[in-house]
Amino acid sequence: MKCSVYAISSLIRNYIYVGLAFNVEKRIVQHNLGKERTTRAYRPFKLIYTEEFSDRVSARQREKYLKSGTGKEFLKKLK
Repeated sequence: MKCSVYAISSLIRNYIYVGLAFNVEKRIVQHNLGKERTTRAYRPFKLIYTEEFSDRVSARQREKYLKSGTGKEFLKKLK
């Protein structure tokens, strides 16, 4: 099963969230409905980045990079 890394940007605040999921569309809906405590205060969101991997381990490595300072700078340019 393919695993995706995604980044969403808050439409009301300066906030980018990076996560991984098997179903990105469903996951973004959950974020926008406020089902995730960590992102609830920053709703609504728009998808700014997604990348697909064949396994969860590779996706997790990419997620860690995107959460780093260098990765966040890359994502800020996509907003």
